[in-house]
Amino acid sequence: MTGTPIPEDISTRLQRIAHLAKEDPQRAFLSLSHYIDVDLLREAHRRTRKDGAVGVDGRTAAEYGEKLEENLQDLLDRFKSGRYKAPPVRRTYIPKGDGTATRPIGIPTFEDKLLQRAAVMALEAVYEQDFLDCSYGFRPGRSAHGALNALRKGLMEMGGGWILDVDISSFFDSLSHCHLRSFLDQRVRDGVLRRTIDKWLAAGVMEEGVVSHPDAGTPQGGVVSPLLANVYLHEVIDRWFVSDVKPRLRGRAFMIRYADDLAMVFANEADARVAKDMLAERLGLYGLSLHPTKTRVVEFRPRDEAKGTDSRSFDFLGFTHYWARSRRKGSWMVMRKTASSRVRRTLKRLSAWCRRHRHQPVAWQHARIVMALRGHYNYFGLPGNMRALECLRRAVEGIWQKWLNRRSQNRHMRWARFAQLLKRYPLPRPVLR
Repeated sequence: MTGTPIPEDISTRLQRIAHLAKEDPQRAFLSLSHYIDVDLLREAHRRTRKDGAVGVDGRTAAEYGEKLEENLQDLLDRFKSGRYKAPPVRRTYIPKGDGTATRPIGIPTFEDKLLQRAAVMALEAVYEQDFLDCSYGFRPGRSAHGALNALRKGLMEMGGGWILDVDISSFFDSLSHCHLRSFLDQRVRDGVLRRTIDKWLAAGVMEEGVVSHPDAGTPQGGVVSPLLANVYLHEVIDRWFVSDVKPRLRGRAFMIRYADDLAMVFANEADARVAKDMLAERLGLYGLSLHPTKTRVVEFRPRDEAKGTDSRSFDFLGFTHYWARSRRKGSWMVMRKTASSRVRRTLKRLSAWCRRHRHQPVAWQHARIVMALRGHYNYFGLPGNMRALECLRRAVEGIWQKWLNRRSQNRHMRWARFAQLLKRYPLPRPVLR
């Protein structure tokens, strides 16, 4: 974010919505759109990234900001009158998992991002009063690190158990518009806002100049998409797990969800397997399904207590979780290291980048590699993961040396010379959070 903090009058209005929502959990808001005005759009503009990719109109944030007040007033008028037309999102693809597959994301226009951000600010004030503590994805004051810490704390308190490692097949492409509208009806019935949400859902996707209109799903990349996904999964999974599943179990259980990534932990193996069948049936009612091979029940207990000869591990939010003994006390602890799939993906993308830019000045390459490494450290720099981070740094050095050595047919960047170069352009060492 840039600029001054959120104005007090906007904060007061959002707090008013939150107070009404918390005071009456059954309340359906008939008028939310009047909270969206030029001031809120201006705040949405402040919160929106200005360096993101452009949408189908090719309009940049800088161009939009040249006549900001005029553009915001025009946007507000079209939104309130119903004349606003949601443009299709531009589809692109990013690597998924270990980099062998890709995931589609949608890139809205900058103006669309502004309006979506303003709508999200109003909707968050309502739904933050409903969402449960097990939900961490794309919520104010919550993060993936919070989800990881809650999972580790719960596992340590239970002494391990059985993990239902859940993978929902193509969730963002399979989300049912019909069911989503019924969930929204429970809390938000404002006509202007709901019609605009319907326009976003029906806007379509532009790929290679061709616009398609899927009858399900919400494009990843849109500002409003994570909130709509949370509303959907709150009703389909979160509330169901608390009200229907847990009362039927024999032992303790808890769940951690970050967007569509979730892990259910059970003290009893039979509970885990029953819950897996129940979850498959539950998702089927709402147009979703479990991935047949990636969804599994994993025994996750200290080696001394596990039935097998060794304890199992599982991946969640980019980390492999496993048991290891504490060096100080010798007791079993849940440890985390960067998942091998994430390491492979990172190194594969970096190698491709170095290959494309190997003829650029060394200082220019160094600055961007340092930025990428620090971003990696910021996320993966959790206690116990130093060894994996050091291995990654050394692998990055090897990749950089390889492509510097291929800048021409005369290979001159041997290891001895590269070691001298690293003294001038050192790569940062990992720092744990």
